[in-house]
Amino acid sequence: GQVEQLLRTVTLAPPPEPTPRMFNHSLHLRASRSLQRIVLPEALEPRILRAAAQVQARGLAALILLGERAEIQRVLRRESIGLDLDAVGVVSPHSSERLESYIHTFVERRRHKGATAAIARDHLHDASTFATMMVLCGDADGMVSGATHTTQQTIRPALQLIRARPGVKLISSVFVMLLEDRVVIYGDCAVNPRPDAGQLAQIAISSAETARALGLEPRVAMLSYSSGASGQGEEVEKVRQATALTQGRWPELPIEGPIQYDAAVSPEVALQKLPGSAVGGRATVLVFPDLNTGNNTYKAVQRETGAIAIGPILQGLNRPVNDLSRGCSVEDIVSTIVITAIQAQGLSGAAAPESSAESVRSGEELLLS
Repeated sequence: GQVEQLLRTVTLAPPPEPTPRMFNHSLHLRASRSLQRIVLPEALEPRILRAAAQVQARGLAALILLGERAEIQRVLRRESIGLDLDAVGVVSPHSSERLESYIHTFVERRRHKGATAAIARDHLHDASTFATMMVLCGDADGMVSGATHTTQQTIRPALQLIRARPGVKLISSVFVMLLEDRVVIYGDCAVNPRPDAGQLAQIAISSAETARALGLEPRVAMLSYSSGASGQGEEVEKVRQATALTQGRWPELPIEGPIQYDAAVSPEVALQKLPGSAVGGRATVLVFPDLNTGNNTYKAVQRETGAIAIGPILQGLNRPVNDLSRGCSVEDIVSTIVITAIQAQGLSGAAAPESSAESVRSGEELLLS
């Protein structure tokens, strides 16, 4: 009777989308299951040290700070930060016994660009490059930087040295947007200025994989200024083509495009513009047609709604390296460390990085502050 009917209805209902609080809780649980070594090159920045103290206290990652122990200790005392330096790794780049080995590896990887030992030594004075080298050589599982460095300073060494995973033709990025009542992924809002249809398809696939790795069910909206078959024009056509390419490579992935933002997130609008769409009104991954649109949208949503934007989270690299915005809060840093740790868990056991110089060159052109 009624009880069976009710049970059937309850069972058929889709699982609720995680709220930001649930999402954060599940990320923390996952990070704590297998502690990853995350290196923080900006160890004299008080926000980084406060975040490190929280990560340490909650058991979310095994941290490595770059810098001189005495200097870090001075900042901890001055700012009254309760971080026990004996509980984290502290590496001084200048006196590291790994320095010569890093110089050798740097020259190997950048020989096609004319790198010499002197050039390598010079680059390795930079904390971000040294930390990237630690990740490349397996002395750390991931890196988080950018509280006091530009996106370019953080990302460039990763594109040059760590490079893309096999099968990934494009490094891209997402922001994890913690809206009032749900979590969505925005890509690509930081790296690729004018992706063509093939690159847009790669961004969609990488973004859906990131969503899944973070425990979100990917439903991808390929955004445009028109929905379905209504619009014409080169830009709409590019999105239509990218949608078809993505479907070809991942047939089971729920994807809709071209689709407007309102139809992607509002069930009422979706009912009018794209009735019967599996994605309309409930998209979890929103792929923007170009950087101009994506960067402006994420900033507008963040500023006007008070949403928390974690990122840019880089995707497609052989090992995880992530950038912070220079205005980041302590909580942003903790979240980025946790996401980096989860990415590292997913990549542990991945093949050693090898990519052609060609794909690296294209990567080097993608940088923006």
